Amino acid sequence: MSRLITECIRESIKSVLHQLYPECPAAVPFTVDQTRERKHGDYATNLAFILSKKLRKPPQEIAEELLEALTSVFRGQAQLEVAGKGFINVFLEDVFLEPFLEEVLQEGDEYGTIAIGNGERVQVEFVSVNPTGPLHVGHGKCAAFGDSLAKILKRAGYTVEKEYYINDAGKQIDVLGLSLEARYRELLGKQAEIPSGGYYGEYLIGVARMLREERGDTLLEMEERDRNAFFRQYAVDKILLSIRGDLEDFRVTFDHWFSERTLYENGEVEGALDRLRDQQHTFEKDGALWLETTRWGDDKDRVLVRENGSPTYFTSDIAYHWNKWKRGFQRVIDVWGADHHGYIPRMRASMHALGLPENFLEIYIVQFVTLLRKGQPERMSTRQGEFIPLRNLIDEVGTDVARYYFLMRDPATHLEFDIEEAKKHSMDNPVYYVQYAHARIASVFREARKMGLDPERPLKTRYVFHGEREKELVKKAVYFPEIVRKSAQQGQPYLICNYLHDLAGAFHAFYNHHRILDQSEPERTAMRLRYCLAIRSVLRNGLSLLGITAPQTM
Repeated sequence: MSRLITECIRESIKSVLHQLYPECPAAVPFTVDQTRERKHGDYATNLAFILSKKLRKPPQEIAEELLEALTSVFRGQAQLEVAGKGFINVFLEDVFLEPFLEEVLQEGDEYGTIAIGNGERVQVEFVSVNPTGPLHVGHGKCAAFGDSLAKILKRAGYTVEKEYYINDAGKQIDVLGLSLEARYRELLGKQAEIPSGGYYGEYLIGVARMLREERGDTLLEMEERDRNAFFRQYAVDKILLSIRGDLEDFRVTFDHWFSERTLYENGEVEGALDRLRDQQHTFEKDGALWLETTRWGDDKDRVLVRENGSPTYFTSDIAYHWNKWKRGFQRVIDVWGADHHGYIPRMRASMHALGLPENFLEIYIVQFVTLLRKGQPERMSTRQGEFIPLRNLIDEVGTDVARYYFLMRDPATHLEFDIEEAKKHSMDNPVYYVQYAHARIASVFREARKMGLDPERPLKTRYVFHGEREKELVKKAVYFPEIVRKSAQQGQPYLICNYLHDLAGAFHAFYNHHRILDQSEPERTAMRLRYCLAIRSVLRNGLSLLGITAPQTM
C-alpha cells in the first residue's frame, strides 16, 4: 500500500500534541493540506485554530508553542514556520522525499493503491440505457464517469462491482417490438405504421433487415401474442448486443447485467411491496397503492400500484435497490443522466421507507453533452433517430480522447465537446499533452539503452535534487496517492485529469530545461532516469484510472 504524505505529517504532529496539551481529546480533527503557493511551504496545518477554542488561547500563540516542539520532531526532514494568524507551514527537505520516491519505483503499477475503503462492498450502477436504441454521446459521458469512478474506488481499497440495469419490462418494450414489426413489414412490401410514441431511428431498419434474412416472411404467420413477444425479445437482444459492443470498444465492461424482468418473474417486486407495507409507509387512495414519500422531503406522495393493479416503474426501481441490499452491498452508487434529477427525492425517500441506512444510496447526476462541429451544436433524440451515436464519436476521435474529454470536467456541469479541438495532435490538446509526457519518457529510455544505460538500475548514492524543477517534479509524483484518496472520497475523476495535466506540465518543463542523458555526468544522469521512471509509473497509473492508454510513441 502506498503511504500518504499528509498522514505521515499528521502522525508526526500528533506525536507531540498530547504531550503539550493532555487536556485535549484523543482525536483532534485538524487538517494537513497541500499549499497553493510555494512561498507558503509544501503543506500547512490548521491545528492551532482547532485547538484555540478548547485551550482558550489565540491560534498564533498555540502555533508558536507547537512550532518549538515540532522543530525537533521534523529536524532534518522539514522546515516549519508560523504564518498568518496561526497556520503552520511545512517545507519538505530532500531527505523527506527520498523514501517516497523509492516507494513509487518499488510499487510500480501498484503505486497509488491505498486502504481507505477497508474492503467495503460498493456497487456502481451506470449507463443502464433502455435497450430501445444505440448509445449516444451523452451515454458515453455516463459510461466514462461510472467506469473511472469504479476504478478509483477499487484503487482506494473498496470491493467494487459494476452493474448495468436492463430496463426490459414495461410499455416502452412493447412499443419497441411494435416499431420493429412495422419496419419488418415495410421490408416485406407490406403496409405498416410506426405506433404512436414509437421508435423511428434508422437502427431499427438494420435490425429488421437482419430479421428478414434470418426468418424471411414466416413471422407474419404467427399468432399475434406470440409474434409481439418475439419482436420484443428480438429487438431487445439485438440492441443490447450493439450496446455491449460499443461499450467494450469504449473500454467499459460490467461484472453483472441485471434484467428488470427478473424482478417480476422472481416475485421481488411483490416482496418489496410487502416490505413497504410491513414498515407501514403505504396507503390506499383512489383504488391505487401509494408510498408516503412526502414524509422524507418529496414534493408529493408516489403511486406504487395503479388502480388497474399494475406496478409503476418506481416500484420496480425500489425492488431493484432492495435486491441490491439483499445481495450484501454496503453502499450503492447510481449514475444518472440529467433528465433524472427530479427522481432523486422519491428514490431517497423509498430507501428510508425500506429502512435502509442513510448512506446506502449515493446518486451522481451527469449533465448533458453538446457536440460541437464547426462551432454548431448537433441535436440528439433517440426516439426520432436524430442523435449522434457514441460509435461515431469513437470512430472519429478515438476512445482515449473521448474518455478524457468526458472526464476532465465535473460531471454535474454541462459539457461542450468540440470535435475539431479534440482531434488536434498538438500540445493544446489536453489528452495529447498528458500522453506525450509518457511517450517522451519512453523515448528517453530507448536512447538510454542505446547508450548502455539501464533506467531501472538502483542508485548507489542518495538522491540529490539539482534545482527546484527536479524537486517539484518529484513532489508532484509522490502526491499521487493523495489525489486517489480525494478522488475516491469526492467521487470526482476529473481530479485525476487535473493532476495528470499538472504533472505532465512539470515533466515537460523539466525535459525542456535539463539534459537528462549526459555521459559526462553519470550520477546525475542515473538520478534523472530514476525520476523519469517514477513519473512514467505515475502517469501510467493515473491514465489507467481514466481508462486511457499510455503510449510508447506519438
